[in-house]
Amino acid sequence: MIRRFFRHLIESLKSLKRNGWMTIAAVSSVMITLSLVAIFASVIANTIKLSDDIQNSVRVVVYMRKDIQDQSEQIEKDGQMVSNENYHKVYDALTAMKHVDKADFSSKEDQYNKLIKTAGNNWKIFDGDANPLYDAYYVEATAPKYVKQVSADAKKIEGVSEVKDGGVDTQRLFALGTFIRNWGLIGVGLLIFIAVFLISNTIRITIISRSREIKIMRLVGAKNGYIRAPFLLEGAWIGLLGALVPSILVFYVYNLVYTSMSNNLADQNLFLYSPHLLIPTMVGGLFGLGILIGAIGSSISMRRFLKI
Repeated sequence: MIRRFFRHLIESLKSLKRNGWMTIAAVSSVMITLSLVAIFASVIANTIKLSDDIQNSVRVVVYMRKDIQDQSEQIEKDGQMVSNENYHKVYDALTAMKHVDKADFSSKEDQYNKLIKTAGNNWKIFDGDANPLYDAYYVEATAPKYVKQVSADAKKIEGVSEVKDGGVDTQRLFALGTFIRNWGLIGVGLLIFIAVFLISNTIRITIISRSREIKIMRLVGAKNGYIRAPFLLEGAWIGLLGALVPSILVFYVYNLVYTSMSNNLADQNLFLYSPHLLIPTMVGGLFGLGILIGAIGSSISMRRFLKI
């Protein structure tokens, strides 16, 4: 059994060499198709990840009334410091709600400083009690789909002045993320189907050019499995060789793209897949996919066109 396998393996390598130009054509077809699959899959994978990051970063902003000091245990009243009866009332109500992961407090002073940092010193026109901003809580839901429900429940809490969750834009963002995820996977699947179709047709030409050789093998009594095995291995070799260039392309191009884009995205708390994670996965997938579709393409051609 093992001896027969190595015999077929050696025969498949000889066939690749003997059919030089046809082998080059088949390998080129695999190489171009797998390059497209690699590029499209890398783009779709990172687009889905960025979409998920954006969705997960959507927070409900709960603004409190001016007269509510939720984070102060004591407040000044009539010139004296007294216990604050409203201490943590809003916070406790928020964290007790269903589907709330956490709530982070942001004072009006913190928000004012962020405004200065992002918009510039031209906004330095307020000081102390003149600050028109509100204390707020940034509430994160346990999942993006619960943002609207958390927003609706937060509006019912006493002491809350306004609640913002992005409204229509948030729903559009979620819809876009779902669209990219679903159609991206369909697109990758379609490319793989096209790859099998192109490769099977290319290998078909190779097999037809050797139909006389196959007929002779059948006349001398060779079984179908014995005839088919070298062609399956040849298809696998074609897929393996065709995956080399796309793998090198993924390695160099993705490292370049990651280096050039990661810093800008990090400023917005967005991240691409790390090259240490994506490249080995992609390269392994390309070689596995190349071998698989090469063998499948060869099998389809043998069955459909030679009636073996």
